[in-house]
Amino acid sequence: METVQIGIIGGSGLYDMAGVTDREEVQLTTPFGEPSGPYLTGTLRGRRVAFLARHGAGHRIAPSEINFRANLFGMKLLGVEYILSASAVGSLKEEYKPLDIVVPDQFFDRTKARPSTFFGRGLAAHVGFAHPFCRLLSGLVSESGRQAGATVHDGGTYVCMEGPQFSTLAESKLYRAWGMDIIGMTNLQEAKLAREAEICYSTIALVTDYDCWHPDHDSVTVDMILSTLTENARMAQEIIAGAVARLPYARTCECASALKYALVTRPDAMSDETKKELAPIIGKYLEAAK
Repeated sequence: METVQIGIIGGSGLYDMAGVTDREEVQLTTPFGEPSGPYLTGTLRGRRVAFLARHGAGHRIAPSEINFRANLFGMKLLGVEYILSASAVGSLKEEYKPLDIVVPDQFFDRTKARPSTFFGRGLAAHVGFAHPFCRLLSGLVSESGRQAGATVHDGGTYVCMEGPQFSTLAESKLYRAWGMDIIGMTNLQEAKLAREAEICYSTIALVTDYDCWHPDHDSVTVDMILSTLTENARMAQEIIAGAVARLPYARTCECASALKYALVTRPDAMSDETKKELAPIIGKYLEAAK
């Protein structure tokens, strides 16, 4: 199987990646089940990439139903070291307007029952997550966004809620009082799993509308949101292509060694089945321990 260094995960409105040539669909099965769909591999700006539509073909998978572990494990199987994630979000601040881009640097977890680790089943590991996004990768995303002419906001906290319903007015006002910046339903588990898999991860948060705290929220129509999604998808593809062209081949960030001191269980206490299943993630550390 071909090794691909760069992964792209598309969210609402971004179901394909324009500009990708030499296209081939790769269907993968993982120890955690089936990913959202086949991975589209190809060439973008001279680099090999793998694109995955987070919600599947036709946007048929709700946020709480996404098999995040399979999606990220599949990226690891392909050899991915960088993931650029595009995600539609609501704005919790007046200055973050529809069509703006936010490149967040923090998360606040409001999900309830989503698997968000590859570990367990007799293997304990604890990765650092104080800084959940790759700072190097996020910097390149911001640079690419400005080059594309987008209004880019660097940093901010992404509230990841369970959904599929949107926030109540009380919740929305509370998030604002806490100083949160944007709200969405998908990216937290991706970031946690990417860190465990030692993959650099960054989010291109595409503002579609203001959350329900805004006095004009009730005047927003579905047609308006769909129009914004279409424009956001166009901009996201341009930003992603620019970031892909800027990515270094060799990584120097901490993401590449996130598991170095995270594996707590002794190798001889791990089951053979778990070691085999997680070999793409932990194999190099098991070899070093021999």
